[in-house]
Amino acid sequence: MVTGILLANLGTPDEPTPEALRRYLGEFLWDPRIVDMPRPLWWLILHGFILRFRPQRSAAAYREIWTAQGSPLMQISRQQTESLGRALQQHLRGPVEVVLGMRYGNPSIASAMQQLRAANAWRVLVLPLYPQYSSSTTASTFDAVAAAVKAWRWIPELRFVNQYHDEIGYIEALAASIREDWAGREAPQKLLFSFHGTPKRFHTQGDPYFCHCHKTARLVADRLGLADDRWQVTFQSIFGREEWLKPYTIDTLRQLGQSGIKSVDVVCPGFSADCLETIEEIGVENRQAFEAAGGEEFHYIAALNDRDDHINALAALVKKHIAGWPEVEPAWNVAGQKAEDEARRMRAKAQGANR
Repeated sequence: MVTGILLANLGTPDEPTPEALRRYLGEFLWDPRIVDMPRPLWWLILHGFILRFRPQRSAAAYREIWTAQGSPLMQISRQQTESLGRALQQHLRGPVEVVLGMRYGNPSIASAMQQLRAANAWRVLVLPLYPQYSSSTTASTFDAVAAAVKAWRWIPELRFVNQYHDEIGYIEALAASIREDWAGREAPQKLLFSFHGTPKRFHTQGDPYFCHCHKTARLVADRLGLADDRWQVTFQSIFGREEWLKPYTIDTLRQLGQSGIKSVDVVCPGFSADCLETIEEIGVENRQAFEAAGGEEFHYIAALNDRDDHINALAALVKKHIAGWPEVEPAWNVAGQKAEDEARRMRAKAQGANR
């Protein structure tokens, strides 16, 4: 039996153009998990204002990070998919099919599920590459998977990884990446753990994201042996006018620069792959804010991307979550095989008679 692994991430536009950004942002911002305003009102705001102006600005930002291979997020995600597939083939019994699906844009989660269906993967583990659970990311991925299979007559056995914010392999990989970055240079006065922000009310309504972020940062700081005044959790990528989780990364960097802190490093543990929010927002916009406020040395520590220890941590997570699945062929496969065998026998009999 084929075991299917769906790696899911947020997504990326197909091209760094206003037209491609309009399609991508239209899908992204229409998701009720992202913006939960009443639909008629939000439709007017989205199509009457946001999608008229924001695609042009966003396309300009994407052009700054676009490579010959396309979006960095897409390039890295494909590498992660291939690397995880190789790692799992070495450690799991039976065939494994690892595919990539993006919540927004291409390849879609629906197309990824169809790919697994075509591979006869009637047992599927969904692994959203969001270490810290959030309703706006992890739960939205669940919605997309459910929508993809709701019209199927026979849905596969499904398991879903909700979070891995405190998994030992993930924490050790983060700590190792920071140690390696600091090797050969003096450690900064301050290390910021910058996570993508969410509206504050999500937290008050029960979303555990804020707590997961703080636990990840604390575990990594412990591994590094950092004193409490050497590190801090902040939140970036704020959108809209309502209050989001605080403190905001860019405001914190300005305050640090103004207070006399000269060297700061920023790591973004919530991003499994480098993307616009890390390369441009942190590496350019936030750097400029810190330096304009008096800071001197700013360094962004890359995401885990396709590091071997990251891939090994994901492979261990997969093995943990697929443990205990019974080694039984689904009835559809058994019946289908019997029918195929019978058809083959009948064809052979007919060919013998014709001779």
